[in-house]
Amino acid sequence: MSEAARVDEVLASLLELCRPLEPFDMPLLDAHDATLAEDIYAGERLVMKAGSRIRSTQIGLAASIGLDHLPTRPHPRVVVISAGPDLVEPGVPLKADEEYETNSWLLTTAVREVGAVAYRVHSIPDDESQLQDVIEDQLVRADLIIISGERHDDSFDLITRTLEKIGEIKTVELSIESSGRHNFGTIGPDKTPVVTLPGDPIAAYISFELLVRPMIRTMLGTATIHRPSLKAKLDKAITSKSGVRSYVRAVLSEDGKSVTPLSSQDEQATLSDANSLIAISESDTKLSAGDSVTVVVLERRYI
Repeated sequence: MSEAARVDEVLASLLELCRPLEPFDMPLLDAHDATLAEDIYAGERLVMKAGSRIRSTQIGLAASIGLDHLPTRPHPRVVVISAGPDLVEPGVPLKADEEYETNSWLLTTAVREVGAVAYRVHSIPDDESQLQDVIEDQLVRADLIIISGERHDDSFDLITRTLEKIGEIKTVELSIESSGRHNFGTIGPDKTPVVTLPGDPIAAYISFELLVRPMIRTMLGTATIHRPSLKAKLDKAITSKSGVRSYVRAVLSEDGKSVTPLSSQDEQATLSDANSLIAISESDTKLSAGDSVTVVVLERRYI
C-alpha cells in the first residue's frame, strides 16, 4: 500500500540512506573529476577546499606545490535496471504492444552527468525470481541501485514484490503532478540503497533530478547537493493542479531574468528542449505572465 508523500519528506528519507563514500589518496590524473575529501594547504595557506570537484586547474595547482596524489572520494557506482516484458532495445523493429526501452538510457547518462560510474542493465524478467537474480547479481558492484519499469503494465508491482523479499522497502505516491508511485529502501547484506522510479520517462527524469541526484551528490561528498535555483519573470501564463507540486519544463533566457514554459508538457521531446524547470507550489493553480517564479537551472552555463 502506497502513501502520499511530499518531495521534501521523501528526499529527507533518501538522504538518510546514503553517506559520503570513504576517501582515499588517488594519483593526480586519476583524481580528475572526483571530489576533494580534505582541505589542501600550501604551508598555512588554504588553496583547495574539501567538497569541490577536482578540475584541471586543481590538478595543476597540486602539482605546483609538489603533490602527486590528492585525497578524494571515489565516484559512486550506480546500477540502472530497467524491467518490463514488453520493452525493446532501440534499433529493433517493434511488434504489437511493445515500446522502446527509454529509461535506462536516459537515467544511465543522467547518472554519469552527476559524476558517478553508471552501469546499465536491461532485463526482461518473466517472474520475481528472475528479477531477484538480476538485482542480487548487481549488488556486488553497486553503491546505489535505480530501477524503473514499463509504463502500462504491472512491472512496478513485480519490482515492489521482488524488492520486499530482499530488503526493507517503502512505497509512496509522490505529490507531484503527473508523477506516480516510488519505492525506496535498502536491500541485500550490505543494505544497498535502492530507488524505484516511474515508468514514464518524463516523470522518471524529474524524480531523478529531485531525489536521486542529491543522493549521488551526497555520496560524492560535494559541498552542494541541489541544482541551483533563481527567481525569473514568467513569459506566459501557466496553470497547475491544486494540492500537488508541479515542475514545468521551460527555457530560461540567456541573462537568467525571464523564463518561458514549453508549450507541450506531454511530449518527451521537451526534456531535451528544456534547460530549466519552473517549480510551482501546491497552492498555486494559476500564474500570469510577469509573475516571479522559482526556476531550477538544469544547464550549468546559465548560472
